[in-house]
Amino acid sequence: MPDKGQITIWGRANSVNVQKVLWCLAEFDLAYERIDAGMAFGRNREPDYLAMNPNARVPTLVDGDFVLWESNSIMRYLALAYRPESPIYPQAPQRRAAIDRWLDWTLSTVQPADRPVFWALVRTPAAQRDMVAIQKDADAEAIVWRIADEQLATRRFLEGDDFTLADISVGAYARRWFGVEGISKPKLPHLERWFAQFSRRPGFQRFLAPPMS
Repeated sequence: MPDKGQITIWGRANSVNVQKVLWCLAEFDLAYERIDAGMAFGRNREPDYLAMNPNARVPTLVDGDFVLWESNSIMRYLALAYRPESPIYPQAPQRRAAIDRWLDWTLSTVQPADRPVFWALVRTPAAQRDMVAIQKDADAEAIVWRIADEQLATRRFLEGDDFTLADISVGAYARRWFGVEGISKPKLPHLERWFAQFSRRPGFQRFLAPPMS
């Protein structure tokens, strides 16, 4: 097992994919150093960063001489390397596959639906916003969130009674959905109940709860 305390995370704190990893590290009580990179901080296009992550995105994990990029892969690695017995990423193949499905769904389905709404309402000046177009994008995103709402109708968390990596991955984007204002959003009671459950967790409070930017 790698030595605790040698982990470095490259990435800005207001990146949702960095936030997922930081929340995961908090769940595992792992020490780490974070180095700002991306957007206003730059660095992610510099040769030394591209040597670690040719994708030029954040986050990137460095653990000793091991380098890994892609946020969900980083979370899987942390679970396997540091907390292999944790129910957050169980060993049973079917349980793990079900969790992996939600991690994949986050990036294949949720992120593309979330991005135009989040950028328009959080990172675009109010005077430049096309609210008709934004509402149309929000309606499309709501269809995605109904999938999770239906899943949660009969479960405490996305894959049963235990909090898992699935809840971190999807939950980080749910924070953005519930956090944006100025649009009409449907009532999703199961999603709201689920969100309220984990929003009190220390890692969420520290890394996801602060104002979005």
